[in-house]
Amino acid sequence: MKLLLHKVTHWEYWPFQVVYIPIYFLWAFYAVKAKSIFFFNASNPTIKNGGFIMESKKAIYNLIPQQYYPKTELIKEGTAVVEIKAIIEQSNIRYPFIAKPDVGLRGSGVKKINTIEDLEQYALKANFDFVVQDLIPFQNEVGIFYVRYPNEKKGKITGIVSKEFLIVTGNGVATVEELIKANPRYELQLKVLKKEYGNTLLEVLPKGEKLNLVPYGNHARGAKFIDGSHWITEKLEDTINEMCLQIPGFFFGRMDVMYNTFEELENGKNFAVVELNGAASEPTHIYDPRHSLFFAWKELARHITYMYEISVENNRNGVPYLEHKAGMKEYRMHLEQSNKIVNF
Repeated sequence: MKLLLHKVTHWEYWPFQVVYIPIYFLWAFYAVKAKSIFFFNASNPTIKNGGFIMESKKAIYNLIPQQYYPKTELIKEGTAVVEIKAIIEQSNIRYPFIAKPDVGLRGSGVKKINTIEDLEQYALKANFDFVVQDLIPFQNEVGIFYVRYPNEKKGKITGIVSKEFLIVTGNGVATVEELIKANPRYELQLKVLKKEYGNTLLEVLPKGEKLNLVPYGNHARGAKFIDGSHWITEKLEDTINEMCLQIPGFFFGRMDVMYNTFEELENGKNFAVVELNGAASEPTHIYDPRHSLFFAWKELARHITYMYEISVENNRNGVPYLEHKAGMKEYRMHLEQSNKIVNF
């Protein structure tokens, strides 16, 4: 009952279908103007479906200059475990590393692989293509939303979200599970954490010792999102713009970035792109618990307007919108893929 009340009184936990109700009307308005429901396809011409559905993470990584992201390899569904081990060894990917679906869904199916046994379990269970990726050594993570109009050379950062990982701190008395239950945000993840950690959650964490239970900043997996848009500076925009100009056909989306210090990030040092998301990107700074639902609607509307305007401009420059029949086929494939990952 306590958790239900927490979810009801904090809109950030509401189903996105509910949160987005007013935005559907704006989408319909833009779809009529563009004469295509799937106008988003033109927002990022080099990314499948503009990055809205069924886009491959590995294909997106291939667009990004190698120095900006960790070593990443694609594992096709059904690949023998012995072959996967060989790929990892040849790529010099070290344990622990991250495994995640190549076509993802809000953090589902993402797992830290600590041992060969973890890898074997993941590979045998995965009924989808997935990527394996070096663990990024930096401790901090932000989501940076970037927008650039096609005929301009300078883009802009329209929002930054910082992320607090699901970390518990021991007191020498309470078990890990008890520490989790002390925070409603964390307790909402307990079922998944029990499945992943088992009896480890029954251990008592020494006083002052920290345990990061979910080492990636995903809201659906318990991370707290904090609006960091006040960190936007001209120097940071120049750094991000320099990188994004090297990513062909990328105009609209959010990149999740891990970094050492903000000063280094501003200067383009000691950071790595975790993921780059296209047309389906949310301005995730809206999920800061301090923000109202009205603030979220305003920001969502602002960013969908950016996407529409960029798509229209690219369309005028010769980028076609996705045809309705092809778009509906992609959507059905998206639903099928989503069911696979959610049930993983």
